[in-house]
Amino acid sequence: MAAAIVIKKAGLDVLIIERDRELGGITLQCIHNGFGIHEFEEELTGPEYAQRFINEVKRLEIPYKLDTMVIELTKNKTIYAVNNSEGLIEIKPKAIILAMGCRERTRGAINIPGFRPAGIYTAGQAQRFVNVEGYLPGKTYVILGSGDIGMIMARRLTWEGCQVKAVVEIQPYVSGLIRNQVQCLEDYDIPLITSYTVTKIHGIDRLKGLTVSKVDRNFDRVIGSEKFIECDTLLLSVGLIPENELTRGAGAEISEMGGPTVDNNLQTTIEGVFACGNVLQVHDLVDLVTVEAKRAGFNAIEYIHNIFGKMTGKKEQIKCTAGENVNYVKPDLINKTDLEKDIIFTFRVKRPDRRILIQFKDEKNKVIYKRKRSYVIPSEMIEFKLNLGELKIDPVCKIIEIEVIPRPEVLIEED
Repeated sequence: MAAAIVIKKAGLDVLIIERDRELGGITLQCIHNGFGIHEFEEELTGPEYAQRFINEVKRLEIPYKLDTMVIELTKNKTIYAVNNSEGLIEIKPKAIILAMGCRERTRGAINIPGFRPAGIYTAGQAQRFVNVEGYLPGKTYVILGSGDIGMIMARRLTWEGCQVKAVVEIQPYVSGLIRNQVQCLEDYDIPLITSYTVTKIHGIDRLKGLTVSKVDRNFDRVIGSEKFIECDTLLLSVGLIPENELTRGAGAEISEMGGPTVDNNLQTTIEGVFACGNVLQVHDLVDLVTVEAKRAGFNAIEYIHNIFGKMTGKKEQIKCTAGENVNYVKPDLINKTDLEKDIIFTFRVKRPDRRILIQFKDEKNKVIYKRKRSYVIPSEMIEFKLNLGELKIDPVCKIIEIEVIPRPEVLIEED
């Protein structure tokens, strides 16, 4: 909606296609506060945050189709969608912005052994049951994974009178934001068990309990460390997968992390197709998704005004790669024609570290830019806005590598 609003305000026609029954996406079931601090400078709940954009969409009379499923996106930017009222719909826009978001990783994706009883849900599915539908999936819970939604649901279920016996995390550290660990787990005395995972599910018709085991640094089970926890519901908060089936089907290049490969304008490898939000990379806050969506909207406007319908040759681009302790980097590519512009780099680290140095290097190992940080953690996205032209980057540079390395210790001379 944020992208559609900036496009409409620029005087261009825009259409929103939504597969759900109402606008707002996942924020409608996120009834906790913490939204809007960056975008509106006030604290809102998820539905309140979404409603502000819904009101603006309606004020600007932006057309939208609800309960409409896009079934195919072609390389020449043709969209095929289907709904109950219109049947098969064919749309041929000048530009497309992909904002499909993520889906949750399920039990099948992490291969938990044991039976298949009722009582196993993803955290987001349970969140919808409790916050929207008004149902409690169970009474006693174990939450596998310490993602943000998992920790938020631990607090939510405690408020509803349920017992959350433990949040079990396979890593030696929390995978969600520190503030959620403090506000959702520590404030309610909910146990957090790190370096453990679920190794067996008990129960035939309904979940009876779980066996959890300690894991070593290679995530192999430590024999003899098994513990049994009695519960009737298991919630999974074990990561998100970008919904890029349409992107992949259109022939766009997909990066190793599951999102589309994009340049510094958020354009995929298909000209005129842009990506933003969690379909591109998982964000910490919805406010940051909004900022990225607006960027995609402005870039789509510029594409339609200056590039659409014109012959364009092969672009000269710089490839961005992840170095030491960096999980991924966005953008994947930088257009050499944009070196004098401000370019926003976002990335996450693989593991927590303290007293570190973030370095941008070219293929000749020359440091282009560096910055000290007191700490980094995987749950917090790192963002830099750099003008590579001002940093005197080599014009023939082909690769920029971002690395996070320990900061050299200062030697203290003895008297």
